[in-house]
Amino acid sequence: MGQEEEDVDHYEVLCLPSGEEGAALSLEQIEKAYRTQSRLRHPDKRPDDPNATADFQRLASSYKLLRDESLRRQFDARLRGRREAAARAAASGVKRRKAVSDLEERERAFAAGQPVDATEAARREDKRKAADVKRELEEFFASKQSAASGTASTPVHGAPQDAQKTDKGKILKVSWEGGADYYTAAKLEEIFKQFGEVEDVVIKTRKSRSRGSAIVVMSSKEAARSALQNHSVYNVFSVPLIVVPVEESSGVPARPTQTPETRTSNIGGTGFSDLEASVFRKLQEAQKRKQSG
Repeated sequence: MGQEEEDVDHYEVLCLPSGEEGAALSLEQIEKAYRTQSRLRHPDKRPDDPNATADFQRLASSYKLLRDESLRRQFDARLRGRREAAARAAASGVKRRKAVSDLEERERAFAAGQPVDATEAARREDKRKAADVKRELEEFFASKQSAASGTASTPVHGAPQDAQKTDKGKILKVSWEGGADYYTAAKLEEIFKQFGEVEDVVIKTRKSRSRGSAIVVMSSKEAARSALQNHSVYNVFSVPLIVVPVEESSGVPARPTQTPETRTSNIGGTGFSDLEASVFRKLQEAQKRKQSG
């Protein structure tokens, strides 16, 4: 079995929930989903889509696997293994990122000749996150206004709306690690439209190539809530999604609907060791300067 086939989530192909929810689905539910998707995705219904035949064949192949009790148990076991491996990697990554953050905070405190206050550091971090969300929302609204007036703007997938009338309760902030270009606007729309109509998707441009983010506008608050409540859907992808609501642009973002363990780390190996050594060295130099001053 090739790596590409190994990465296929057969539940996702049939637009079904995956993970533990998928394993609990009955054969009747799987058959119903297959019949529905067959009607929607049959090549005769998409004569202008060059990928229609391949997509329909993949649909049939996934259905064939899931209806086979033995093959389905093996597939469910592979999915559990993937999730457990991601959780272990993420747990290690969270500890490393916290270590880097703590070291950098101590370095700044030593440089300023001030003691490190953990509470103050946490407050500043919350303020920074809130500022990031506010900036991204301002850029998002600006892009929608530009699109509505016909002027050039950041590409927006979906019909332009009046930014001033957009209900923040319908807006979701989506992020992922493992490649900024992994998700496109079309792919995100395909994922989120299972919870309701998607009005807009804006991919954010970042300097980092390892982390991506986007703003997704649902057609209603109910659709946005559904997208947040069904967070298990985002854990089945090889690059998991982190989805949070954006109720107020000036507030601190809500915690992700995913557990922190599902996030993967892009800090590790020699790179992290070099950074750690560098920060410790700077701390020691700053302490020597302080003692000799």
